[in-house]
Amino acid sequence: MAGSSHGHTPAAWTGVIIAFIGFCVAGAFMVMDQPVGFWAGIVVVLLGGVVGGIMRMMGLGQPKDLHQPHQMTGDREPARAEG
Repeated sequence: MAGSSHGHTPAAWTGVIIAFIGFCVAGAFMVMDQPVGFWAGIVVVLLGGVVGGIMRMMGLGQPKDLHQPHQMTGDREPARAEG
């Protein structure tokens, strides 16, 4: 992934950080047996995805046409037998 610049944008970082905070909140409240706090953390996780998506639409994400799609195994020509 490092060669494709995957996720190196403000939209990606912001969305992941918000989702991680929500995950930590949900985990802590789950251990404390507090369902309302757990579900609040899950809402924060989902909010991270929404915020990241909005930031991407605002132009803070990686453009879709930046890289060519990777070649899949099924797209390759079959190997020819030599001999």
